[in-house]
Amino acid sequence: HVQLVESGGGSVQAGGSLRLSCVISGFSYSYTRRCVGWFRQAPGKEREAVAAVIGGGGVAKCGDSVKGRFTISRDNAKNTVYLQMNSLKSEDTALYYCTTAAPGGSWISTTGYNSWGQGTQVTVS
Repeated sequence: HVQLVESGGGSVQAGGSLRLSCVISGFSYSYTRRCVGWFRQAPGKEREAVAAVIGGGGVAKCGDSVKGRFTISRDNAKNTVYLQMNSLKSEDTALYYCTTAAPGGSWISTTGYNSWGQGTQVTVS
């Protein structure tokens, strides 16, 4: 069965950096054919799209609130997608989820994402 396992979260001071990892397994075909996204959810707020890497071409997308600070990438040999987070702000504090969907839909919407990890907490003070 499909599994997404996140790691790399933690506590950091404002201005610091973290790198989140998402190891993907269980697909009968290469996960690179799919869209892999990072979402986050802060207490009392809706789940928000952060970034995604899409399809075989690896097109990268980032949300406006993190553009220029966060970078998404993948290592196909390790079945791993990374989220490099620099210049962290207190408003980046949230539970960060890795998720995957078939390509073709809007990467920003949770609709279509059908496999989710358990999440990794990021706290910026």
